[in-house]
Amino acid sequence: MNDWIGLVFLLCLAAGAFLGLKMLSRRRTRSEEEFERGADESASLLGAGVAALQGILDPSEQRAKIEIAESKQGRYQKKSVAGKLNDDKDASGDELGRVESD
Repeated sequence: MNDWIGLVFLLCLAAGAFLGLKMLSRRRTRSEEEFERGADESASLLGAGVAALQGILDPSEQRAKIEIAESKQGRYQKKSVAGKLNDDKDASGDELGRVESD
């Protein structure tokens, strides 16, 4: 009896998979506007995927893009104001851990 239940289950599973794949493979009728919108989205999605893959495979190009963006914003190879103030104190010797003797 258990063999028949298993066989029926496998047949139902195979039939369901076949019908599901058959429904997925049917062509949908789309208007020209829907087709154009889908083509635009897939092209931009493909471009974004290729750019992400390039960033993973070539990290130096990713750093170059960041440096280009920083140079456009005027921040390339500049220290922050707080960093400059701390460096100025260190350079003048005021904050280097000198101990005053009484």
